[in-house]
Amino acid sequence: MTGRKTDGSDKDRTAEKTREERLAEALRANLRRRKAQARARQSDAMPPEEQKNEGS
Repeated sequence: MTGRKTDGSDKDRTAEKTREERLAEALRANLRRRKAQARARQSDAMPPEEQKNEGS
C-alpha cells in the first residue's frame, strides 16, 4: 500500500508504529489547540457581566 517492500522485519513494524504514534500525538495536540481557541472565542463573545459570574 505504501509502495515499500517489506520483509516482515520488526524494523518496518517499529517504524510504522512510531509514525502512528506521531500522528496520534499530532491529532491530540490539534484537538487541544482547537478546544482552546473555541473557549477563547466563547469567552470573547460573552458580555462582561456574565464573565464575572462565571467564576463563582
